[in-house]
Amino acid sequence: MIPNLEIPIAGGLDVPLPKMALVRQRFDDSKLSDVGQAVRAQMQRSDVQEQVRPGMKVAIGAGSRGIANIAEAVKATVQGLKQMGAEPFIFPAMGSHGGATAEGQQALIESFGICEDYVGAPIRASMETVQVSELDDGTPLHIDRIASEADGIVLINRIKPHTTFRGRIESGVVKMVVIGMGKIQGATLMHWQGMDRFPEVLPDAASRIMAKVPFLFGIGMIENAYDQTAYVEALLPETLIEREMELLEIAKKRMGRLLFSNIDVLVIDQMGKEISGAGFDPNISGRNNRGVEGFGDPKVQKIVVLSLSEKTKGNATGLGVADVITRRLYDAIDYSSTYANIITSCYLDGALVPIPMASDREAIQLAVKTLVRVIRGEERIVRIQDTLSIETISVSEPMLPEVENHPELSILENPEPFGFQQNGILPPMF
Repeated sequence: MIPNLEIPIAGGLDVPLPKMALVRQRFDDSKLSDVGQAVRAQMQRSDVQEQVRPGMKVAIGAGSRGIANIAEAVKATVQGLKQMGAEPFIFPAMGSHGGATAEGQQALIESFGICEDYVGAPIRASMETVQVSELDDGTPLHIDRIASEADGIVLINRIKPHTTFRGRIESGVVKMVVIGMGKIQGATLMHWQGMDRFPEVLPDAASRIMAKVPFLFGIGMIENAYDQTAYVEALLPETLIEREMELLEIAKKRMGRLLFSNIDVLVIDQMGKEISGAGFDPNISGRNNRGVEGFGDPKVQKIVVLSLSEKTKGNATGLGVADVITRRLYDAIDYSSTYANIITSCYLDGALVPIPMASDREAIQLAVKTLVRVIRGEERIVRIQDTLSIETISVSEPMLPEVENHPELSILENPEPFGFQQNGILPPMF
């Protein structure tokens, strides 16, 4: 618990805040009407069916957070494998998530709706790994022990821009082969390489692992800007890397973003691991850990985060990217879970604690107070619920002329004061 601090601030914090207006951003909203059927159709392809023999025990790996329809995709994969005569089971392929314990990972995967009763296959969770290969520099490559003992492995993951590096391979099935299946042991060893090298290291490592284990296929999923499944494809091992590169380009085009180049203060109502692996997605906020290149659109002076989501269970990974937080967020942090994630990533600044203020009002006022070269009354403030929810946002009155001139933006409600409650807390946006 942080102490009550009397902070000497020249002129105090009683700075006026501009009125805010609700604004809609429009993106391509095409999506799949039946994700399960789309997955089953992919598994009926002859080249996929050739990978599976009757009686095979097949390990299905899943585990990334925040994926739309992931339980439906897993269920359809189980059904497809059973129709081919295989005996599937589920294992968490999530690196160090879930507090880096088998119990935590099983509970986490079940929280996604991936339960035996629903998907039709048991879950077998373990943090034990085996080394199956190594890189040229001697770095060991590990995978989940239980998965290594299966007759075949299938991985299901979303393909999307990563939150910490840029390259032709970012977040997807390839990364899950190396880091998700590697548990905390494999993930830690890979992160030693540095994420700036991931675009080269991940494909190399994945190729070496797939050469040593019975990897059957992956199910790659792409989402639109509204967090809806827009596309799925079964990816075979011999073409996985090249095809994922192509799908990543499609995913980047489908992803939502804030349609403003310059923002003075970005207010984020909540952050969490189920929202983004980085707590709040740098692809939306334009800011990442120190020294990480490839981000910066939009340009944001100050980031304020008001709370942790309930689903993140105290994991505040990515907290250090913000400038100001609130006391209620600070008090909700589970440092054990957060530090397990951060230490595995090797980017320790992701756990630095921003200045915690007593209320939402004071947090936003501090950000406005410390803006550089911004005239009072002209602050460009954007408020979002989280980085997954950016269709309806709130923008400050000085930004409205830009909204009126943008073909993909429209004003939903006229500007109103922030509307803080008596305790200085903001009511939910919706």
